[in-house]
Amino acid sequence: MRTTAKPCSRMSLKLANSALGVAGIAMILYSLWMIRVWQRDAEGSSFDDHPSAFPWFIHAFLSVGITLCAIACLGHVAADTANPHCLAFHMVLIFLLLLLETGIIADVFLNSDWEKDFPKDPSGTFDDFKDFVKSNQDVCQWVCLLIITAQGASILFATVLRTLGTDQGTDNVTRGEYRPLLYPPVQPFVYGDPEMYPANKDWEYVK
Repeated sequence: MRTTAKPCSRMSLKLANSALGVAGIAMILYSLWMIRVWQRDAEGSSFDDHPSAFPWFIHAFLSVGITLCAIACLGHVAADTANPHCLAFHMVLIFLLLLLETGIIADVFLNSDWEKDFPKDPSGTFDDFKDFVKSNQDVCQWVCLLIITAQGASILFATVLRTLGTDQGTDNVTRGEYRPLLYPPVQPFVYGDPEMYPANKDWEYVK
């Protein structure tokens, strides 16, 4: 059972990280599109209206996308190598990301003036994103639920894979210690060439 559980956990961890990687790539593409729109609007207006630096929302969205892709790559490496240190680091990163997401979601749902907690976005992309989420609320809820589920599944399967790797190493040590007691080594048989006496000596003795 352990021989089948470890490949299944490894494959499940890869699938969960693939979902995170797809979400990260989508966020990076959307960030690049917002950057393109921001540059196009900046070219058609004065310099004072649009500063040269990117607004904070584009920075944050792009950073989260890159972080998800990096965590997904680390998860694939951890699933292939089954290194306990790599798996533990992968779980810590996802746990910190979940804490950040939980804090933001709690602030949005529990605080009626949650928009005041964020700085003002000069480009208006934050307002456009809010309008898009409100108009497609059901789809956005399913996407957020899928991402959170993938993160939780990554922690779960990484824990299982790390436990299986530790147990397998302990079992190998235990079997190596007690195997000589259960199965004592068999003494090898010594084979030698029989002594061949020439026939001439026998005839001489008879004579």
